[in-house]
Amino acid sequence: MKKTKLLIISILILTIYSCQDFLEKAPLDGPSNVTFLKTEKELILAINGVYENLWLNEISASGQWEYILDCGTDISWDRGSSTFTNTGNGSVNSANGTLGTVWSHNYRGISRCNFILENINRVENASSEVINHVTGQARFLRAFWYNELVSLWGDVPLVTSTLGITENKVSRTNKDEIIDFILADLDLASEELPESWSNDQTGRATKGAALALKSRIALYAGRYDIAATAAKKIIDSGIYQLYPNYRGLFQYEGESCSEVIFEIMYEYGIQRSRMAYSVSSRNAKCTSTKVPTQSMVDSYECIDGMTIEQSPLFDPAHPFENRDPRLKQSIATPGDIFLGFQFETNRDSVKCWDYNVDPPKRISNQDALNPYATFTGYCWKKMADPIDFPDYRNNSSLNFIMIRLGEVLLNFAEAKIELNEIDQDCLNAINSVRGRESVQMPPISGGKSQAEMRKIIRRERKIELAMEGFRLQDIRRWGIAENVMPGPLYGRPLEGYSYADMGNPVFDEYGNRDYSSIGDMLRVVEIRAFDIERNYLWPIPQDEMDVNDLLVQNPGY
Repeated sequence: MKKTKLLIISILILTIYSCQDFLEKAPLDGPSNVTFLKTEKELILAINGVYENLWLNEISASGQWEYILDCGTDISWDRGSSTFTNTGNGSVNSANGTLGTVWSHNYRGISRCNFILENINRVENASSEVINHVTGQARFLRAFWYNELVSLWGDVPLVTSTLGITENKVSRTNKDEIIDFILADLDLASEELPESWSNDQTGRATKGAALALKSRIALYAGRYDIAATAAKKIIDSGIYQLYPNYRGLFQYEGESCSEVIFEIMYEYGIQRSRMAYSVSSRNAKCTSTKVPTQSMVDSYECIDGMTIEQSPLFDPAHPFENRDPRLKQSIATPGDIFLGFQFETNRDSVKCWDYNVDPPKRISNQDALNPYATFTGYCWKKMADPIDFPDYRNNSSLNFIMIRLGEVLLNFAEAKIELNEIDQDCLNAINSVRGRESVQMPPISGGKSQAEMRKIIRRERKIELAMEGFRLQDIRRWGIAENVMPGPLYGRPLEGYSYADMGNPVFDEYGNRDYSSIGDMLRVVEIRAFDIERNYLWPIPQDEMDVNDLLVQNPGY
């Protein structure tokens, strides 16, 4: 049985009903401008209403949409969503409804933040501490949503105040100007927010969250000195610690743990997630729609710290042995026991073991027989906690981590590498992630060039942050999307599990295995394309273009 969370989420449901009650009693033509936000209680209700906008889990019938961004990259694929399939294969267009949903969702949250920041001075008899804390949360959340917008669309309208019905036409603002604005907002937020909240307020933004988001935004923008400084403040604070169990970090045991800096809270009966249902196996009565690629599987090093191209420990006949432990902690591979079932995806494996019963019994293997079983032959384990199975697999209350220390450490290391300041602090950051108790990968030694370290940090981000929504922005900002995206998207070998007949692995300069000589031995999930002139940004939703003639469409759409 899942545990009950006495958290901010329990307050949010009261906020929703309280606001509905208020709207029923107040005039609809302007309650916010006339009667609302005069008391401390109303101020708390207002900021809780902003947090409510974090939930957007109906896209692709899954959990938080940010995680699913990885399905539009080289490391994952989504059978269940035309949106993320089309962003991956390069065919997405401005009529795509999901893009419009994301755009509107983010601006709705920004509008709520703007209302609070614009009207907070009318609140009477509120303590300065409450005023500062609410202001800081509004600034943080506004920056959070603006970062998502500029990361996906580039230049977007910068709106910093509430707009009237006749003021809805706003032109796009240069991305760099928006980044300047939100970095300044986060500086203020980091001064206004507390380092922590009491247990009954878990889930609210903190000083650490503001600094961590600043490090991410600055890194994405190539402002490496700012990124490194912000990340270092978090590292040196000692408030956050890497959670020892990497697999457990994405299960209920990892909720609100020492590594988590900011998470989106879920609770049964209030907000549900279907991510476990989307990523898990057919034997577990799930859909296996969001699946890792062969390229992702082959990216994990061996336990000696070498790639499968270099390591003498790589055994083509047993390709999943002697590998970085994060492979088995992130991905279900053939031969695993996954959610209590023997996981076999060879089409000839028509029977498998069910270990959920005593004694175990042989059953028809739906991961081989079902025509909609994982198309790549693998499943993600992240966000699939056995506690949710079978009763809550489609109704999970597992939180989604949006910011964690592991990312911050890698932000710091990458910023230092790009600054060519490859000192012991830089190495310590990478090695602490690799040295997590359940991982224990060999440390990266000093004396390497900037180019060598750049390859290392890029592979480390690919492994550590897999299926958390980072890969899309990483391959875009590194300028390698046109190199890693086009061509066949491969799944597992067609026959057996052995790589013995596939030759020695060869990797390209972008960190991906070259399958050109062995493609006929692998499942081909789809053929992808990437147009460098258009696919580095999403198209502005057509509905927005239709109502705002000041918007200019992104090139190629």
